[in-house]
Amino acid sequence: MLQSYCLKLPTAVYAGEGALEKLDGILAAREPKKVALFCDKSIFDLGLTDQARKIIEARGIEVAVQSDLAIEPTYSEVQATVDWFAGEGADFILAIGGGSVMDAAKLVSVLATSEYTVHDLLDNPALARKQVYTVMVPTTAGTGAEATPNAIVAVPEDELKVGIVNDAMIADAVILEADMIKNLPRKIAAATGIDALCHAIECYTSTKANPMSDTFALEAFDLIINNIERACDDPEALDAKRAMQLASFYAGIAITASGTTAVHALSYPLGGKYHVAHGVSNAILLSPVMHFNEPAIAERLAAAYDRAIHAGAATVEEKAAAVIERMDAIVEHLDIPKKLGELGIEGVPIDQLAEAGMSVQRLLVNNMREVTLEDAKAIYAQIL
Repeated sequence: MLQSYCLKLPTAVYAGEGALEKLDGILAAREPKKVALFCDKSIFDLGLTDQARKIIEARGIEVAVQSDLAIEPTYSEVQATVDWFAGEGADFILAIGGGSVMDAAKLVSVLATSEYTVHDLLDNPALARKQVYTVMVPTTAGTGAEATPNAIVAVPEDELKVGIVNDAMIADAVILEADMIKNLPRKIAAATGIDALCHAIECYTSTKANPMSDTFALEAFDLIINNIERACDDPEALDAKRAMQLASFYAGIAITASGTTAVHALSYPLGGKYHVAHGVSNAILLSPVMHFNEPAIAERLAAAYDRAIHAGAATVEEKAAAVIERMDAIVEHLDIPKKLGELGIEGVPIDQLAEAGMSVQRLLVNNMREVTLEDAKAIYAQIL
């Protein structure tokens, strides 16, 4: 556990009933000339940007909509969005969407008037400087991107996803509006919810865990463990959906204060090479990595058990095992595949996959149990 630590958050977070109406006050305070609204086609077609656009236009502010953002984009696709923004002359960013939309918007906010590019940030994230005020409105309960300084982009030539991390990308304001996730399809709610679960338990069992990150990671874990199934299964369970929305945000804060571990590190090659959705790749690797880590994190898993599960286990070992079993049961309940073969992915070159996974040292150094190349191969072998 870290002995020296800090906590960095968005300046303002609005949540609860009618939270999106707070956008009007933000606009009144900032007085932008033009708002760039980022979303993807599905969000736009579902009308989830309509209320925000009405609020903006009611103030006589021009709005430019970018609704062609790719899901889990490449760095070149994000650069095209940066170039679009530069041509619009907007001075305010509103991102309404999932992790990919928010990550793209965060990158635009630090690239809008710069000579450096997205590719340059892959090599040197320290170049990033905040240039545009940003407001994030998540439409999933999972990625936590609204809280983090991270942006994930695909690097096709390396068949890998890479995280660009700089505190300048932390959003200025966040709006958690439950109506945005009310009708989220079960498949998406499940995958993004498991992503948040991974954030919570990984950050709590990270070498960078600290009292501040633990506060948010444990609360997120508790909320997710006890709400995710109902939030995904019952479209009318707004209390469970609101709990998941808060949990996602809290887990994002935990990432900012701590960091994810081998689950995320080893999942990046699955997304980069096979285009497995981020939440699904994390779900596939969650149990194998947790079993691998169990000898080193048993006491922390037991503390998570005491906080969230209370099912009758007595010893540290029993509690640690029960946490992993409960997470595995959730993945199964939500009908998320546990093997790559279930996704139609066969003939996987484990050696190449393991080498790619081992290159994500930014996250592997957070793992409490050292992961060697042979360990990575063994973990990947379990998901074929």
